[in-house]
Order: sequence, then C-alpha cells, then structure tokens
Amino acid sequence: MINNEAGPTGFVMEDFSMARRQMVDTQIRTTDVTDYRVLAAMGEVPREAFVNAALRPIAYADCDLLVRESDDQFIARYILEPSPFAKLLQLADIHETDVVLDIGCATGYSSAVLASLAASIVALEEVESLASAAQENLMELGIDNVAVVQGPLNDGYASEAPYDLILINGAVETIPAIILNQLKDGGRLVTVVGTDRSGEATLFRKSANHVSSVADFNTHIPAVPGFEIPPTFSFL
Repeated sequence: MINNEAGPTGFVMEDFSMARRQMVDTQIRTTDVTDYRVLAAMGEVPREAFVNAALRPIAYADCDLLVRESDDQFIARYILEPSPFAKLLQLADIHETDVVLDIGCATGYSSAVLASLAASIVALEEVESLASAAQENLMELGIDNVAVVQGPLNDGYASEAPYDLILINGAVETIPAIILNQLKDGGRLVTVVGTDRSGEATLFRKSANHVSSVADFNTHIPAVPGFEIPPTFSFL
C-alpha cells in the first residue's frame, strides 16, 4: 500500500518505499536473481520518478511501463518489467569499474540503476523527448555518473567507446557489427534476441576480435527500434 503524507508546501507526497521492497522480494528474488548488488540497486532507485503521474500508482507492478506511444516515426517505448530487467543485469555481471553503454535508456530508469553498479554510464536515446526526460530525471536525483546522449540506437556511441558492457534495453532481431566493435577486449553485451514470445536473453563476449554468445533464459520484452533484420528480396 502507498502511504501519502503532506509535504512542506502542502501537496501530497507519495511514499513508494514499501512498494519498492515488495517488488524486490516478490518479483525479483523469486525469479532466481541472487546478485546482492542488483537487488540493492533496484531496491533504491525510485522507479516512479521515471514515469508520468498517471502511471506512478503502478510503477512497481510486474509489467512494462509505457513511456512513449508509437507514432509514424518510432515504435512505442517502455521501462522494462522488473524481473527480466534484473535478470539481464545479473547476466551482465557488472563490475564497479565498468564503463557501460545503455542503449535505449528511454526516460533514464535503466541508467539510474546501472549508475549504482558501474563507474560511468553513457545513456543513448534517439527520441528527443525521451532523452530530455532522462536528463532531467537523472539530474533531479543527483546522479552524476551518467551522460545522456542522443542518436540512432543502432549506431551505438563510438566516440566514448570502447565499453566494458553494452546493455540493449529491449528485444532485438540482430546486432549490428558497429555496436559489437564498440566493446573492449573481454567486454560483454547483454540483450534479448527475438522479438516474439520465444526471445532469449543472450550474453555476448568479445575476445581477440571474436564475439561469442550464449543464451541464458527465455523471456519476452518490448522491442527497441533499429535492430530488425533487413528484409530480403527474391525473384520468382
């Protein structure tokens, strides 16, 4: 239950701390997430701060949160459901010294969580309104180890490469070589491969200019734009 109390200026402030604890205990721990640092980060970052007022009452529900409707240019964008997001973070094996590229940061929630786990984050977003919201949200929370940048998601952000870790914040069909090339030797990339109900959370690892991959668990999360397999043409 959310407790409400009057703030110093008389408006109602919502206390989401209990909902945040319940999210960790009932949605994340119960799906085999045991990494203490991931559990602690998701128990601290205020998910409600990254959605509009209408969505705050369900900010900790076990569902994806819509932060931008689809239009003629972009598909709909979401903050990922807590459990698969936490499992992706655990799969990434994030170190305190890591430099991370967060592709598709949307309104900044994923970057805020990563900021508690790694040294520095480059938060990439191509939708101007989302990038602006991410910048504002992170500044309001005093998070100073995240740089929000704007550009096509499928280009990555080469000017700050190489990265120890790249997280693609949504499901993809394919990963362009230009992004894999932005990994350090020994670097990892984590995403969900497959945009239907049979998507697989996959860990990619770069070693001596060779990239290997291993699928870890099945899940379904919303797709991010720009990672579709190009259509092929055949002549009959």
